[in-house]
Amino acid sequence: MNITAIRQQERLKGRYSIYVDEKYAFSLSADALLDEKLVVGLELDERQLKAYQKLSADDKAYGLALSYLARRMRSRWEMTDYFRRKGYDVALSAQLMKRLGRIGLLDDVKFAEAWVRNRRLLKQTSRHRLMQELRQKRVSDDVIEQVLAVDLTDERSVLRELVARKRKQTKYQDDLKLMQYLARQGFNYDDIKYALSDED
Repeated sequence: MNITAIRQQERLKGRYSIYVDEKYAFSLSADALLDEKLVVGLELDERQLKAYQKLSADDKAYGLALSYLARRMRSRWEMTDYFRRKGYDVALSAQLMKRLGRIGLLDDVKFAEAWVRNRRLLKQTSRHRLMQELRQKRVSDDVIEQVLAVDLTDERSVLRELVARKRKQTKYQDDLKLMQYLARQGFNYDDIKYALSDED
């Protein structure tokens, strides 16, 4: 058996289809193709072909993982769950986790820092709500505490801004409804009372 053609894929520009004896056999990313030093004319036996087909599947899984991470940072648990939903076996999942961790793409501390930073930029969010969200992503309590310890956001200032914004809506003219909403957002009762009593 010989490699008879290597063609860039139309849909996935960074991926190449490898043809053996004029038939499609497997595909690899540009990096994997270079690593394996595959060229047209290279002779393969059945064992090598099977190994390259396995490499192709693993390489594709790695590419999908990178695409998933490109949308936003993920916690280690989120990636493990993603691999589970994809149906990857334990060995492949562990291999991918290790590889992503080695290049710095899987780090729960960095993930939690980015999560808190982004949430603070996007909306008025309570410390309690941030803790809940990070726990949903299965970030450890130690990491959550470490990250929130350096978050210097003044909770009462956040709350005052939120109260001012919500007061512009008719339904939140009622103090009770506004207090219930703020409590659902994770703000504590004392801070809510303070923010409402501090309104201009």
